[in-house]
Amino acid sequence: MKKVVLLFILICFSCSKRIEKEDLKNINGYWEIKSVETSEGVSKQYKVNETIDYFEIKNNKGYRQKVMPQLDGKYLTNGVQEEVNIIEKNNEIYLEYKTKYGKWRETLISISDSTMELKNTNNTVYNYKRFAPFSLK
Repeated sequence: MKKVVLLFILICFSCSKRIEKEDLKNINGYWEIKSVETSEGVSKQYKVNETIDYFEIKNNKGYRQKVMPQLDGKYLTNGVQEEVNIIEKNNEIYLEYKTKYGKWRETLISISDSTMELKNTNNTVYNYKRFAPFSLK
């Protein structure tokens, strides 16, 4: 039985797509959390988000900022930007954040032009989807 489980795990890892440097350009832009899954397996779905994440990265450095989309298509923010550095180590991609309040790291699990998956150090996985702006204009 242990051999079957080990084989299954190896197959799952071998099927996962390696993130290429060209894929990192997809991080830029507006993202909203679609779902979160904790290390205990508790999952929460998000249908509507009052705040979304805006990333701006150039040459593996940049920032993330929480913004609130408005009905006129604009965004409100509190002005706080989290410094972001992208680090590649041991064949994994990390987003390292820094503010005057602290430092933390998330692992980039997957990225495409429409989805992104990040895992924090508590093994909580955040599934993002590209934010589609709305406007009443």
